[in-house]
Amino acid sequence: MLEFKATQTDDELQGVLDLQKRNFFGSISAEEAKKEGFVTVEHDFELLKRMNDPFGHVIAKNVEEVVAYALVMLQNMKLEIPVLVPMFQQLDKIVYKQSLLKNLNYFVIGQICVDKSCRGKGVFRGLYDEMTKRMKGHFDFMVTEIDARNQRSINAHLNYGFEIIKKFSSDDGKDWVIVLFEF
Repeated sequence: MLEFKATQTDDELQGVLDLQKRNFFGSISAEEAKKEGFVTVEHDFELLKRMNDPFGHVIAKNVEEVVAYALVMLQNMKLEIPVLVPMFQQLDKIVYKQSLLKNLNYFVIGQICVDKSCRGKGVFRGLYDEMTKRMKGHFDFMVTEIDARNQRSINAHLNYGFEIIKKFSSDDGKDWVIVLFEF
Protein backbone atom coordinates (compact mmCIF):
# COMPACT_ATOMS: atom_id res chain seq x y z
CA MET A 1 0.00 0.00 0.00
CA LEU A 2 1.40 3.37 -1.02
CA GLU A 3 1.38 6.45 1.16
CA PHE A 4 1.09 9.85 -0.56
CA LYS A 5 2.51 12.67 1.55
CA ALA A 6 4.73 15.73 1.64
CA THR A 7 8.45 15.21 2.13
CA GLN A 8 9.48 15.77 5.72
CA THR A 9 12.90 14.20 6.23
CA ASP A 10 16.33 14.30 4.67
CA ASP A 11 16.00 10.56 3.96
CA GLU A 12 12.87 11.23 1.91
CA LEU A 13 14.65 13.98 -0.03
CA GLN A 14 17.54 11.57 -0.67
CA GLY A 15 14.98 9.02 -1.90
CA VAL A 16 13.76 11.61 -4.42
CA LEU A 17 17.32 12.15 -5.65
CA ASP A 18 17.94 8.39 -5.95
CA LEU A 19 14.78 7.92 -8.04
CA GLN A 20 15.67 10.96 -10.12
CA LYS A 21 19.11 9.57 -10.87
CA ARG A 22 17.65 6.25 -12.09
CA ASN A 23 15.31 8.04 -14.49
CA PHE A 24 17.51 10.89 -15.75
CA PHE A 25 17.61 11.15 -19.55
CA GLY A 26 21.40 10.84 -19.58
CA SER A 27 21.30 7.65 -17.46
CA ILE A 28 18.93 5.54 -19.57
CA SER A 29 18.92 4.32 -23.15
CA ALA A 30 17.13 6.27 -25.88
CA GLU A 31 14.76 3.33 -26.33
CA GLU A 32 13.87 3.28 -22.63
CA ALA A 33 13.44 7.07 -22.60
CA LYS A 34 11.00 6.87 -25.52
CA LYS A 35 9.01 3.99 -24.02
CA GLU A 36 9.08 4.83 -20.32
CA GLY A 37 9.62 8.59 -20.16
CA PHE A 38 12.43 10.40 -18.36
CA VAL A 39 13.38 13.39 -16.25
CA THR A 40 15.51 16.22 -17.62
CA VAL A 41 16.87 18.00 -14.55
CA GLU A 42 19.24 16.73 -11.88
CA HIS A 43 18.93 18.53 -8.56
CA ASP A 44 21.43 18.54 -5.75
CA PHE A 45 20.39 17.93 -2.16
CA GLU A 46 20.64 21.53 -0.96
CA LEU A 47 18.59 22.92 -3.84
CA LEU A 48 15.96 20.21 -3.42
CA LYS A 49 15.75 21.03 0.29
CA ARG A 50 15.37 24.78 -0.40
CA MET A 51 12.63 24.03 -2.93
CA ASN A 52 10.83 21.99 -0.25
CA ASP A 53 10.02 25.08 1.82
CA PRO A 54 7.38 26.34 2.49
CA PHE A 55 5.42 23.73 0.47
CA GLY A 56 6.76 20.19 0.63
CA HIS A 57 7.31 18.07 -2.44
CA VAL A 58 4.73 15.30 -2.79
CA ILE A 59 6.01 11.73 -2.68
CA ALA A 60 4.62 8.22 -2.81
CA LYS A 61 6.28 5.81 -0.41
CA ASN A 62 6.15 2.05 -0.35
CA VAL A 63 7.08 1.39 3.29
CA GLU A 64 10.34 3.39 3.51
CA GLU A 65 11.18 3.65 -0.21
CA VAL A 66 10.28 6.73 -2.25
CA VAL A 67 8.72 5.33 -5.44
CA ALA A 68 7.36 8.56 -6.95
CA TYR A 69 7.56 12.30 -6.52
CA ALA A 70 6.23 15.63 -7.76
CA LEU A 71 8.46 18.59 -6.94
CA VAL A 72 7.17 22.02 -5.94
CA MET A 73 9.02 24.99 -7.42
CA LEU A 74 7.88 28.50 -6.56
CA GLN A 75 8.44 31.44 -8.89
CA ASN A 76 11.11 32.88 -6.58
CA MET A 77 13.34 29.89 -7.52
CA LYS A 78 13.27 30.65 -11.25
CA LEU A 79 16.95 31.54 -11.51
CA GLU A 80 18.17 28.61 -9.40
CA ILE A 81 18.23 26.00 -12.19
CA PRO A 82 19.78 27.33 -15.42
CA VAL A 83 18.07 24.77 -17.67
CA LEU A 84 14.67 26.04 -16.44
CA VAL A 85 15.33 29.74 -17.03
CA PRO A 86 13.99 29.55 -20.63
CA MET A 87 10.76 28.03 -19.31
CA PHE A 88 10.27 30.90 -16.87
CA GLN A 89 11.04 33.39 -19.65
CA GLN A 90 8.27 31.78 -21.69
CA LEU A 91 5.89 31.72 -18.71
CA ASP A 92 6.42 35.46 -18.21
CA LYS A 93 5.13 36.10 -21.77
CA ILE A 94 2.12 33.75 -21.84
CA VAL A 95 -1.33 35.31 -21.73
CA TYR A 96 -3.86 33.02 -20.05
CA LYS A 97 -7.49 34.08 -19.65
CA GLN A 98 -6.63 37.65 -20.66
CA SER A 99 -3.87 38.03 -18.05
CA LEU A 100 -0.14 37.57 -18.19
CA LEU A 101 0.60 34.28 -16.47
CA LYS A 102 3.39 35.93 -14.46
CA ASN A 103 0.71 38.04 -12.76
CA LEU A 104 -1.38 35.00 -11.81
CA ASN A 105 -1.06 32.84 -8.73
CA TYR A 106 0.73 29.69 -9.91
CA PHE A 107 3.54 27.36 -8.96
CA VAL A 108 5.63 25.04 -11.10
CA ILE A 109 5.81 21.29 -10.85
CA GLY A 110 9.60 21.17 -10.84
CA GLN A 111 9.49 17.56 -12.04
CA ILE A 112 7.39 14.45 -11.65
CA CYS A 113 8.66 10.87 -11.68
CA VAL A 114 7.19 7.44 -11.01
CA ASP A 115 9.40 4.38 -10.50
CA LYS A 116 9.10 1.78 -13.26
CA SER A 117 7.65 -0.77 -10.84
CA CYS A 118 4.71 1.56 -10.09
CA ARG A 119 3.81 2.84 -13.55
CA GLY A 120 0.34 2.18 -14.89
CA LYS A 121 -1.05 1.75 -11.36
CA GLY A 122 -2.54 5.18 -10.72
CA VAL A 123 0.49 6.58 -8.91
CA PHE A 124 0.83 9.57 -11.26
CA ARG A 125 -2.81 10.46 -10.54
CA GLY A 126 -2.25 9.87 -6.83
CA LEU A 127 0.65 12.33 -6.78
CA TYR A 128 -1.40 15.02 -8.49
CA ASP A 129 -4.46 14.34 -6.33
CA GLU A 130 -2.30 14.83 -3.23
CA MET A 131 -0.67 17.92 -4.76
CA THR A 132 -4.09 19.38 -5.55
CA LYS A 133 -5.32 18.70 -2.02
CA ARG A 134 -2.27 20.43 -0.54
CA MET A 135 -1.95 23.39 -2.93
CA LYS A 136 -5.55 24.31 -3.78
CA GLY A 137 -6.39 27.39 -1.77
CA HIS A 138 -2.78 28.60 -1.88
CA PHE A 139 -2.55 28.75 -5.68
CA ASP A 140 -4.92 28.90 -8.65
CA PHE A 141 -2.80 26.97 -11.13
CA MET A 142 0.06 24.50 -11.41
CA VAL A 143 2.28 24.62 -14.47
CA THR A 144 5.06 22.45 -15.83
CA GLU A 145 7.08 22.02 -18.97
CA ILE A 146 7.69 18.69 -20.64
CA ASP A 147 10.37 17.72 -23.14
CA ALA A 148 8.41 17.28 -26.40
CA ARG A 149 10.11 13.88 -26.90
CA ASN A 150 8.49 12.63 -23.68
CA GLN A 151 5.12 11.65 -25.12
CA ARG A 152 4.33 9.40 -22.15
CA SER A 153 4.49 12.39 -19.80
CA ILE A 154 2.53 14.66 -22.16
CA ASN A 155 -0.24 12.06 -22.43
CA ALA A 156 -0.34 11.49 -18.67
CA HIS A 157 -0.64 15.24 -17.99
CA LEU A 158 -3.39 15.69 -20.59
CA ASN A 159 -5.26 12.68 -19.20
CA TYR A 160 -5.13 14.22 -15.72
CA GLY A 161 -6.67 17.46 -17.00
CA PHE A 162 -3.72 19.70 -17.80
CA GLU A 163 -4.01 21.75 -20.99
CA ILE A 164 -1.24 22.72 -23.39
CA ILE A 165 -0.74 26.47 -23.23
CA LYS A 166 2.53 26.84 -25.17
CA LYS A 167 4.98 24.93 -27.33
CA PHE A 168 8.42 26.40 -27.90
CA SER A 169 11.99 25.64 -28.88
CA SER A 170 14.77 26.67 -26.53
CA ASP A 171 17.99 28.28 -27.77
CA ASP A 172 19.70 24.88 -27.70
CA GLY A 173 17.16 23.53 -30.20
CA LYS A 174 15.10 21.40 -27.79
CA ASP A 175 11.33 21.41 -28.15
CA TRP A 176 9.17 21.90 -25.05
CA VAL A 177 5.49 21.77 -24.16
CA ILE A 178 4.13 23.90 -21.30
CA VAL A 179 0.99 22.59 -19.62
CA LEU A 180 -1.28 24.16 -17.01
CA PHE A 181 -3.83 22.76 -14.55
CA GLU A 182 -6.43 25.05 -13.00
CA PHE A 183 -7.63 24.19 -9.51
